[in-house]
Amino acid sequence: MVEMGRIRAGIGGWTFEPWRGVFYPQGLKQADELAYASSHLSAIEINSTYYSTQKPATFAKWAASVPEDFMFTVKASRFCTNRRVLAEMGESMEKFLGQGLTELGPHLGPILWQFMATKKFDPDDFGAFLDLLPKTLEGLPLRHCMEVRHASFADPAFVEMCRAHQVAICCSEHEVYPMIADATADFVYARLMRGSDDIETAYEPKDLDAWARRFEDYAKGGAPDDLPKLAAKPAAKQPREVFAFVIHEGKVRAPAAAMALLERTQA
Repeated sequence: MVEMGRIRAGIGGWTFEPWRGVFYPQGLKQADELAYASSHLSAIEINSTYYSTQKPATFAKWAASVPEDFMFTVKASRFCTNRRVLAEMGESMEKFLGQGLTELGPHLGPILWQFMATKKFDPDDFGAFLDLLPKTLEGLPLRHCMEVRHASFADPAFVEMCRAHQVAICCSEHEVYPMIADATADFVYARLMRGSDDIETAYEPKDLDAWARRFEDYAKGGAPDDLPKLAAKPAAKQPREVFAFVIHEGKVRAPAAAMALLERTQA
């Protein structure tokens, strides 16, 4: 049997009024929504950290509300990524990392560094940025993922640069953003953004089946044959952890899609 890494599926955030009565049972207290969501999903992307800082006690409260094997991914502050010269983000990065992320402890998954669609690939600029990313924080291992949105990043040089730093590139399924499906780290991070609230599970069953197969390919250390690659994939195959998030416009059906993916990928 081929060894396979853990495949996690989840949503962006957990406080969303339209989920009440659809994903969350009618009458569930808002204070109990994280506990409910984390008992049905295996990962959640924290988005609030992109807009503002949180308190250490807040991260500790979140960590205490989820099952032992649950993971949060954390979106980095916009003040780190929304700048002309990325190498100048040092102070903002220290503020972001120092707000209490370590309170998540073993629940801390990858950090997502999201860039605006106007940010173009400049090798020197991004090389300097990647050099700034720490591998640990107060003894806690850190993993990093780049979500880029400009077509100029569809460049083998960007893929090899990330691979050299063991930084993942977000596999973005979107109408406009480039899809870069190369695996460049020991984990894979995907954001599925083309779902529809007109479908009960956001995606048709055949599309969910296709994504489940792709995630299994990644988890086994390979790469899906039906997704475009920009650079030659490594020869060695090591199991990878997979983080898959459903974050489509409207996102009412995102939890249903994430649960459907988990049903298809759990042995």
